[in-house]
Amino acid sequence: MPAMPSVPPQGRPAPTEPSPPERRRTALAEGLDQLRSAATTEPGRLRIIGAVLALLVVAFGAVTAWQVTDRSAAADDVLHSSQPLSSDAADIYRSLADANTAASSGFLAGRAETGVNRVRYEKGIRTAAEKLVNAAASSDPDSPSAAAIAELNRLLPEYKGLVEQARTYNRQGFPVGGAYLRYANEKMQEQMLPKAEDLYTRENQRLRADYAAATPYPWIAIALGVVALAALAWAQHRNYRRTNRLLNHGLVAATATATVVLLWLVVGHSVARANLNDSYDHGVRSLNVLHDARIASLKARGNENLTLVSRGAETKKVGEETYDAYDYDFQQDMDTLGKGLALAEGLADDEAGEQPVTAAVGNMTEWKKRHSAARAEDENGEYQAALDKVIGAKGTTGECFDSVDTNLATALNHETTEFKTAAGDGLDAMSGLSIGAAVLAVLGAAGAVLGIGRRLSEYR
Repeated sequence: MPAMPSVPPQGRPAPTEPSPPERRRTALAEGLDQLRSAATTEPGRLRIIGAVLALLVVAFGAVTAWQVTDRSAAADDVLHSSQPLSSDAADIYRSLADANTAASSGFLAGRAETGVNRVRYEKGIRTAAEKLVNAAASSDPDSPSAAAIAELNRLLPEYKGLVEQARTYNRQGFPVGGAYLRYANEKMQEQMLPKAEDLYTRENQRLRADYAAATPYPWIAIALGVVALAALAWAQHRNYRRTNRLLNHGLVAATATATVVLLWLVVGHSVARANLNDSYDHGVRSLNVLHDARIASLKARGNENLTLVSRGAETKKVGEETYDAYDYDFQQDMDTLGKGLALAEGLADDEAGEQPVTAAVGNMTEWKKRHSAARAEDENGEYQAALDKVIGAKGTTGECFDSVDTNLATALNHETTEFKTAAGDGLDAMSGLSIGAAVLAVLGAAGAVLGIGRRLSEYR
């Protein structure tokens, strides 16, 4: 008998399958729906416009403060850190070369060595040691500059020991003193001065990097400022079209503050950039050329002295010709000095900077004449006459060298002052801009919100 289909009891509904639970929408989707819904009404649109305007003005102020702060910090490093360290590195090189020159001059004088040479030698060594301490304190522990400083600190006592041995043997009349002095000079020329030059080069690179960070225009902030002003102008135009009211005080205040910040940013940074570029073109470049020229004069003087110390013991072959090694190096150094002085004259932008360089050129010309006369005496076997023309009491090459050095020191002091003035003006031009931009941006955002709020109050 076939089975009868089951019939639910009378009055009871047939069971149904449960429907799947509704999927919960994400907060983002719900927020977008609310935003779309709000945008369909004028009050909603006004709220969105007010929020966007406030966000743009605040973003403009924040980015301006950030970019100006970075550039101000780089300009401060130029003035108070990297340029002074670059000068210290140049002073290390110059002081070592000066000490080496004084040591050779004192050796030539022998028992008649004056206290002037001794004081100059000790001053050069002491200055180099002090500048090395300053440079070590300002360099990163694991940097190449720190390694160069450590190597110079190791070599300096060794060099001093060799010079003292040379001086001792020379006073006793032993010829081996000359060998010790040549060895000390070799250590200076081939190990110490190259390390000092490497340090000088690295500090100059650091200085250029700080200039590169301080001078570019803050284009992101400028672009945001233009966008914020355009948005504020559009909002006011929209308000005028819908209400026929010419001004909205809140939006006008926001526009005024944004305009002030943008003008302050563009003008202030342009002035700072111009002064910083001037401090580089007429300060740093001149200082670098003058440092190089002064170092060349010191090396030339040292080689001139060593020409007499060695008495032809050191020779150098160039092509088919053989030259006295130290006299050949002297000629190369004088060529470098001449080129450096010519560059320095071209870079000098006022009489106070040009006059000492011009005087140094005249001193160098006379130095070459006196050196040629001394070499002629030495080659004719008149050693004492040659010595008198180099380190004698009057009419010597030493007088010319001292004049060159003094005039270059005067030019360096002048260019340092020029650099500090221009770089200081550049830093001052950005003073207060980051804080002022942040404060004005907050006020501008408040003005935009209040201006839109005034319109919203009309719908209540």
